[in-house]
Amino acid sequence: MTDTGNRLRKQLESANFDPKQYVKQLSQQSDGDRDLQEHRQKIQTLADETAQNLKKNVYKNYRQFIETAKEISYLESEMYQLSHILTEQKSIMESITQALLSTDKDEAAKEMQAAFPKETEEVKQRTLTTLLEKVEGCKNIMETPGRYLVYNGDLFEYDVDNMSQIQKVHAFLMNDCLLIATWLPNRRGAVRYKYNALYDLDSFAIVNVKDNAPMKDMFKILMFPDSRIFQAENSKIKKEWLEILDETKKNKAIKERHKKEEEPPHSPVRQDMSSNPFDEDEEVVCEEIVDLSMEWIQELPEDLDVCIAQRDFEGAVDLLDKLNEYLKDQPLTQPVKGLKVKVEERVRQLTEVLVFELSPDRSLRGGPKATRRAVSQLIRLGQSTKACELFLKNRAAAVQTAIRQLRIEGATLLYIHKLCNIFFTSLLETAKEFEMDFAGNTGCYSAFVVWSRSAMKMFVGAFSKQVFDSKESLSTAAECVKVAKEHCKQLSEIGLDLTFTLQSLLVKDIKAALQSYKEIIIEATKHRNSEEMWRKMNLMTPEALGKLKEEMRNCGINSFDQYTGEDCWVNLSYTIVAFTKQMMAFLEEGLKLYFPELHMVLLESLREIILVAVQHVDYSLRCEQDSEKKAFICHNASFLYETVLPVMEKRFEEGVGKPAKQLQDLRNGSRLIRVNPESTMSVV
Repeated sequence: MTDTGNRLRKQLESANFDPKQYVKQLSQQSDGDRDLQEHRQKIQTLADETAQNLKKNVYKNYRQFIETAKEISYLESEMYQLSHILTEQKSIMESITQALLSTDKDEAAKEMQAAFPKETEEVKQRTLTTLLEKVEGCKNIMETPGRYLVYNGDLFEYDVDNMSQIQKVHAFLMNDCLLIATWLPNRRGAVRYKYNALYDLDSFAIVNVKDNAPMKDMFKILMFPDSRIFQAENSKIKKEWLEILDETKKNKAIKERHKKEEEPPHSPVRQDMSSNPFDEDEEVVCEEIVDLSMEWIQELPEDLDVCIAQRDFEGAVDLLDKLNEYLKDQPLTQPVKGLKVKVEERVRQLTEVLVFELSPDRSLRGGPKATRRAVSQLIRLGQSTKACELFLKNRAAAVQTAIRQLRIEGATLLYIHKLCNIFFTSLLETAKEFEMDFAGNTGCYSAFVVWSRSAMKMFVGAFSKQVFDSKESLSTAAECVKVAKEHCKQLSEIGLDLTFTLQSLLVKDIKAALQSYKEIIIEATKHRNSEEMWRKMNLMTPEALGKLKEEMRNCGINSFDQYTGEDCWVNLSYTIVAFTKQMMAFLEEGLKLYFPELHMVLLESLREIILVAVQHVDYSLRCEQDSEKKAFICHNASFLYETVLPVMEKRFEEGVGKPAKQLQDLRNGSRLIRVNPESTMSVV
């Protein structure tokens, strides 16, 4: 950069730079536009250089920015850990202080009890009894020995979701529980309140709710997975409730801990060496001591609560497995029973959370793999049956939602392709995931088979609604059924064959479609028969004749050339040719839809359609007086019996694997008499 540029840069970077004064001086010193343009060019060059240097510095320090961000993140996590450690230290110091204070209080209480034995507790119990006489439905509360009143007062309860006031309540805090009673609108004598709920002090936590006008002086009681919000009359009463609740909970915990510590240890009773070792009538009672003083066992209930709150389901189940392994060969002593009661409550809470994770109300995205975590933990908890039921319900809801969200647009066959792809892919993924999750629970496989049948019913419902209820053509229906069968065969790779289920669910609709299309063909044939003039067909152009020959070859009639004449004439009537094409098309579509349950339905439909044509030919022979037309009718009858019907029988047997006995009987039961002007045709 030149000296002029450096001076300009220093001038612009100076702290006391004034843009207006600078422009004013520049205008006075310039001789004309040329000087201003040059100066403008210098400033622009300086701006470009500055921007380029800035980019270089950004690229140069980019890695340092990333490393700094990482360091900040690490520092933040360490600060969180430090805060957590300080909180734990604070709680430990408070517990130590409380323990020391409680020791002094206990000594003072013992002295007071020595001077005034049981007076205070009895007074508190009498006060509680007097108050509870005003509460309807809580006669059994005083049956617990040693229960007395600590604090009570009126509160207002609010809805947790929309923070609207629900009711006015009166709370009774006792030394081991909290009673919530609602106000009675119509007082009956001394009774003022009605029993609402009773909570053990160990079953809930107290949370202070931050004031947010107009919602003030509130606190929340958490009873997993529910919660309730109460409002005090003022901040002073709220503070009293929070302090007394916290102190009462701590006092109960300390009292229980002291009670456990004061219990005399159970020493094993040793066998008296002077006793007779051969005396089998005497039993030696030996009670073992189970060591529950280890830190991880003492903190197990709280650790389980933390794992459930943090959704660390695997960690919670690992802790339970560790405890079960430790207690596997231990005797069931009273402390073990108490520990198991606490743990079983956490297991119930964990099960409820896992059940909620698998409920259909949760998000269904992610496919079957998204349920693997909850399912595996339920199985580890010994809830394989419930896990199987919830997993299948979740997948049924997912499949139903996917089918419902499929847009019905375009051709029916295109929709069926999409429907089959969605359903059978989901079914295949569900089967693979089920096999992976429940590999060691063979008893659940029957439930999966039942579920897959019900899922198939749901699929067939959507399939039939689009294919059969919308009155699609038989050819479209046949193609759609063919697509469904092909997709169904894909399930055989996992050993699941639902082809029979699919056929049994579709048989009613396919039967109705065959009979409906049969009626359409019969009506069309009768309509053509009513206009029959028994004349040869003139196709006018060789292209049209070639097209007809190709259609007949596609129908399986390879000898059609012998029925064509010179130029573009065909020695058959239009009615017989149209009947042949329609009849062969019906046979082909019927074979696509065929399965054993439809054997007689298809045969009877073919027989009824053929009878319409045969009866028309017979009637025409009987009524026709012109010998030339009679010969032409006999020629058409010969084509029908000697060419069309054998081709139909052969094609039916190829497609089904069985001979068409009814069609053979129909052909053999009819007799074609010698073709001459006097000939007739009888149909039996």
